[in-house]
Amino acid sequence: MLQTFNPQNANLKIWVGDRLWPRDQAKVSVFDSAVQGGDAVWEGLRVYANGIFALDYHLDRLFASAHAMAFANVPTRDEVRSALFKTLEANGMRGDSHVRLTLTRGEKITSGMDPRLNQKGCTLIVLAEWKKPVYDNAAGVRVVTSAIRRNSPQFVDSKIHHNNLINNILAKIQANVAGADDALMLDERGFVAEMNGTNIFMIRGGHLLTPYATNCLPGITRGIVLELGRELGIPTEERDLSLTELYTADEAFGTGTMGELTPVVEVDGRRIGSGQGGPLTAQLAQAFHARVASGSWTVALP
Repeated sequence: MLQTFNPQNANLKIWVGDRLWPRDQAKVSVFDSAVQGGDAVWEGLRVYANGIFALDYHLDRLFASAHAMAFANVPTRDEVRSALFKTLEANGMRGDSHVRLTLTRGEKITSGMDPRLNQKGCTLIVLAEWKKPVYDNAAGVRVVTSAIRRNSPQFVDSKIHHNNLINNILAKIQANVAGADDALMLDERGFVAEMNGTNIFMIRGGHLLTPYATNCLPGITRGIVLELGRELGIPTEERDLSLTELYTADEAFGTGTMGELTPVVEVDGRRIGSGQGGPLTAQLAQAFHARVASGSWTVALP
């Protein structure tokens, strides 16, 4: 599942601060909080032919995360939208694109952890790339359970969509060493939380199940899938889920903006169901793509 360089992205225009920069000049200060301590929040956006999917939901979460982190001098919603639209226009992107939207606490007057050293306001970064969904949704993914536990609210609340992703990266390293596609992360009690980059669902006996959004990010795609499951008449539940339940599930899949719905076909060497994407996973993926195509959650580009 290693991404490769796309030549289409060689000459990107990237928004940093208050303007667009060529890819090789798009930089932040060494005094920026993102560099000093991963002190930033972010969103991943997908651009389809009919516009940006779930943009308002992503912006709601971006500003909620910034508020929870007590960011000061945050740009307005209109300013963020304007920077986003200008970036996509400059790159000629009207589909098949992914945007990494980052808001840092900003540049410090000197090194240090104290947010009072941030006196220049936030730094906005809009990085748009030509990028299709990154997973092979036909073959699915193989995952292994990581020894790295997902943060709980007693440490860093997963409801803050922050840039400090070290525990996810450490879990991904373990998956790489094991020759798997991704890592499965448990909570501090040993229940399934999420994968290192996506939420996880399982299907058992016709029921759609996913972990509580306690130690996992309450992802936007996750929320849509829960809604679609109920609309399709599939019994749907959030609850604690053990590894054994996942090993013996009929189907499993991950959800996220970067990869949409991706079948999980193997966990810790145990084949899940038939070892390929199952019928309910396919039905939910079809319903998700229909939701995208409908435009009901999509903000059209100017």
